[in-house]
Amino acid sequence: MSELQHPDSRSFELVAGLYERARPEYPGAAIAWLAQKLDLREGRTVLDLGAGTGKLTRALLTTGARVIAVEPGDAMRAELVRGLPGAEALRGAAEQIPVHDASVGAVAVGQAFHWFRHDEALPEIHRVLTADGVVSLIGCLMGNPFINAVYIGHPGWKAMGGRIGYSAATGIMVIILSWFAVVSVLLALVPVVAISPILLYIGMLIGAQAFQTTPVKHAPAIVLALTPHLAAWSKTLMDGALGAAGTSAAAVGFDKLGQVGVLYHGLEVLGGGSILTGLVLGAIGVFVIEKKFVEASAFALSGAVLTFFGFMHGESVGLAVTPTVAIAYTIIAVFLFGLSRSAAILSAVGPAEQKAVAATPAE
Repeated sequence: MSELQHPDSRSFELVAGLYERARPEYPGAAIAWLAQKLDLREGRTVLDLGAGTGKLTRALLTTGARVIAVEPGDAMRAELVRGLPGAEALRGAAEQIPVHDASVGAVAVGQAFHWFRHDEALPEIHRVLTADGVVSLIGCLMGNPFINAVYIGHPGWKAMGGRIGYSAATGIMVIILSWFAVVSVLLALVPVVAISPILLYIGMLIGAQAFQTTPVKHAPAIVLALTPHLAAWSKTLMDGALGAAGTSAAAVGFDKLGQVGVLYHGLEVLGGGSILTGLVLGAIGVFVIEKKFVEASAFALSGAVLTFFGFMHGESVGLAVTPTVAIAYTIIAVFLFGLSRSAAILSAVGPAEQKAVAATPAE
């Protein structure tokens, strides 16, 4: 028995096996409808809350989405794992969901909602759901780069009570401020020293949440995604210092800078288009960690195209802006695709064949 369970539901623990055998499966039409409404597909994460023996978990997995099952009953959860080896089954309850803030795209409950303490469960469900951030992209389309970066910290806003209404209001305000050039006026009127504490808070929030709200194994990919931004920031600081001294990196000489450990041209190439570069490198890193080499290859190839036209690793848009870097991305894409084919071939070889190959002595 589990103290997380509703007292009246604990009797199911005594008959978990019978429950699994007798309980009917969910209709395929209902799952298809749910998948369409919640946009369940590969790359999305859905939480099956009060999963029981995994009836709904099993159906949700057919959508291709990542499914996290949360079930308070130990016997029920054991039955789930027995029927779905390798499933992500966590001990928890609707009132104590064991996942990070804003970490799942949807929450599904199959015939368990009546067991929840709703005054505690609903805030927990809101906590773990990612907010609809589509409206925040409007600001970026209007030329304002800040809202998308700031909105990454949305678990903080959600913790303070912000919900989808906050997102919508933010998007509308960004349209108004950007359309009438109010942002530029404010930047001219408000001293930088007054904005710095806010930016510091946002930076700390985003930096911490980048690691806290993502799987631990993805940490190397996060660091990789941050690298172009560090390069761009370093170059900006150097350009500002050299400009204040009445000179530039070109005037000083790249060779002289290199002699003191300042690889200016390298920072320039790595930091060019840092937002897109960070996204592409981070995606490649995540998919390599997950051993999804086809997806990693696709992002590497997109990096090659974007780099060729100057959107990444370049200071301006054009043709063959940094061709050597574009070629490097292409080579990586081919290599990763080759790994995907090798993995497919190895997975097609049965355990007996693999043992036979391993046991064959070298000649």
